[in-house]
Amino acid sequence: MEILKKIWKIFKKNFKVEKAKTIEKIAIFGFADADPKSKLYKDAYQVSKTLAESGYTIVEGGGPGVMLAASKGAKAGHGKVIGVTLNPVDLTNFEGRNEENIVDEEIKTTTYIERTLTLMQQGQVYVIFNGGTGTISEFAMAWGLARLYFGHHKPLILYGNFWRKVMKTLDDGFLLRPEEKEVYKIADNPKEVLKAIKEFECEIDSDKIKECKISGEDGYSFS
Repeated sequence: MEILKKIWKIFKKNFKVEKAKTIEKIAIFGFADADPKSKLYKDAYQVSKTLAESGYTIVEGGGPGVMLAASKGAKAGHGKVIGVTLNPVDLTNFEGRNEENIVDEEIKTTTYIERTLTLMQQGQVYVIFNGGTGTISEFAMAWGLARLYFGHHKPLILYGNFWRKVMKTLDDGFLLRPEEKEVYKIADNPKEVLKAIKEFECEIDSDKIKECKISGEDGYSFS
């Protein structure tokens, strides 16, 4: 047993997933009230740490919960963090900027819509964890944009087994187009997230493989 443990330790130390060539920034979305002791928080931390270790920049909202977990995980993985913060004038039910959330670059916004669109602009792939209505709205916008820009879209990675039930319910109840089912993947662990990113880099509709170009920020601009 000790020998197996040593072999596994050596394997983990030397195992490295090849980074996608055209994808640099991964945006993280999830529950702002996630407790640091919760599985949700720990999952977001570990996913972000793994992504940072693999060379990706983490983009998050600069707040608490999953956002804080993503930032701390990225830093633990020696990565860069971009925080898209909301500095509202009149919002009364908003978690606000978290002082513990240390970022390398802060992009300040003043409205919820501006912040959401900026997050969409900055990220090239979106990893979406469990969350509340804010996460639902971000998921819906990311999904809608992926359909509109299908073929050079910014794909979604839905993290956690619960998404399978959610997506089945949506598929059963809504009038979804075929391409809307092709812009996301469901992942259950950090390695599956890395695998999904690599797959997304070269996937096109109807299983046709060609050079894949991830949509740039211009396609997600706002005035």
